[in-house]
Amino acid sequence: MLKKEFNVDKLLVKVFDNRQSMGQTAADEAVAYLKELLANQDEVWAIFGAAPSQNEILAGLVAAEGVDWTRVHAIHMDEYVNLASDAPQGFGNFLRRAIFDKLPFASIEYLGSEGDPQEKIDRYNRLLEEHPIDIVFMGIGENGHIAFNDPHVADFNDPEKIKIVDLDSKCRQQQVNDGCFAKFEDVPEYALTLTVPTLFSGRRLFCVVPAPTKADAVRATVLGPVSEVCPATIMRLHDNATLYCDSDSGKYIL
Repeated sequence: MLKKEFNVDKLLVKVFDNRQSMGQTAADEAVAYLKELLANQDEVWAIFGAAPSQNEILAGLVAAEGVDWTRVHAIHMDEYVNLASDAPQGFGNFLRRAIFDKLPFASIEYLGSEGDPQEKIDRYNRLLEEHPIDIVFMGIGENGHIAFNDPHVADFNDPEKIKIVDLDSKCRQQQVNDGCFAKFEDVPEYALTLTVPTLFSGRRLFCVVPAPTKADAVRATVLGPVSEVCPATIMRLHDNATLYCDSDSGKYIL
């Protein structure tokens, strides 16, 4: 059930009473947009973020009817560097389990956690040059990051489409808090990430952010100044972005 809906700058903010209604509504609205796009163009290119916060919307997409997924191309948003390819914490592996193995996508582009990062950067640069992004499915980190653009590396005018970054301590601790790693030292120090301008280039952004651990980040995103100190604030300048929260993550903005 929707508890509150409002705009801050250009960003539409919706706060729901629980995670399930938040994720299902986000999925329903995303499916409607996908169908609209597929009625007017041959293919759709979508970027997917990987995190427990995305469980509900991804489940809703998998269960949806009437979407021709054979015309939807999936791009993987970010990935650890030098993590074993079969590690369950790998973001590509998360997405494979949650959605990529469950739907007949036209293509799926994985970053991969092993191999030469520069080769991956070159490959993604070519891909992103050739295919404008229609949809971005994303979340917000506890430090306000989007993808792995932590505050100390986020650049709203980044000239790169994808880059290697070092992860700040709050970001790495979040991976422990989310239950992805047993302890802080297990979390990789580096990752590949699509940059802020690449995410911002999506025609529509669906940003799903549940849980009390995200309440401070949501408050900063909605109420703070637009700056790289909280990278998610860039969404307030986007023409077609929606932030979906539950009553826990949205408690400071209700």
